[in-house]
Amino acid sequence: MRSIWKGAISFGLVTIPVKVYSATEQRDVSFHQVHRKDGGRIKFRRVCTVCGEEVAYADVAKGYELPGGEVVVLTDEDFADLPLSTSRRIDVLQFAAVDQVDPIYFNKSYYLEPDAQGDKPYVLLRDALESSGRVAVVKVALRQRESLATLRVRNGVFVLETMLWPDEIRTPDFPFLDEDVEVRSQELAMATSLIETMAGDFDPSDYKDAYREALQAVIEAKAEGREVVQPVEAEEEPAAADLLSALRASVEAAKKSRGDVGDTSGDEEATKDGAAKKASSGKKSDGKKSDDEKADGKKSTSKKTPARSRKSA
Repeated sequence: MRSIWKGAISFGLVTIPVKVYSATEQRDVSFHQVHRKDGGRIKFRRVCTVCGEEVAYADVAKGYELPGGEVVVLTDEDFADLPLSTSRRIDVLQFAAVDQVDPIYFNKSYYLEPDAQGDKPYVLLRDALESSGRVAVVKVALRQRESLATLRVRNGVFVLETMLWPDEIRTPDFPFLDEDVEVRSQELAMATSLIETMAGDFDPSDYKDAYREALQAVIEAKAEGREVVQPVEAEEEPAAADLLSALRASVEAAKKSRGDVGDTSGDEEATKDGAAKKASSGKKSDGKKSDDEKADGKKSTSKKTPARSRKSA
């Protein structure tokens, strides 16, 4: 990995020099825009919509459009006067409980490596922070943007996670939140049973990006001149008649997928409503005849008379 930034963690009067590395990378398959006929790369020109002239990159500036349509043009000198920290410090502001930081604020993750004899203070703060069960709330300026961030420990390394500002989090203003949606106790119990049936320890390696793998296979096949075969999709299960039936079927399917079949006594409370309805509709025949039915059957049995053979003329 190559570091993208060098600075220092400022922790009280302690300074810990660090290098910053991107902790994640996108594995998306990237494409170029090409001419369908011959595969040539498509180039784009920077053309001004006012004068129609092609503009050199050196003459391109940043513009902010006002509500009325006017554009405010900003130069490098305008940005130089802004109060963006250039001290290359990761300033520790406070320490907070992990569950007090909503994951929706997290933006991007970085690894921090000790630099220039910073091993001992790095390990000291790392061990102290890990044993405290807290995260450090910090402020840092990366990529021309000042951000709040948290410092936590993962696999013995500090992870810096930049955060969005509070006014960048949208409010979920949806109509259903104001509606009085009724959920039956049987449905809630069955949904809880489904969650318990599917519960397990999370291991990211158990999952894969099936779309990316299929796309890569298509690219490799076309590059080698082989025929591309589409995988057969599994048949979808028929839709359930109601929510409770769908939940019950989901629980059974989850149990089968885990090999946990047999005892379903734990779901009696959730299915009590359905059982009551079935009982009120009358008992179904179990396929056995009563003694009276057997007697009637014997009386109604008639003797067969042999058919007469016709003589030929």
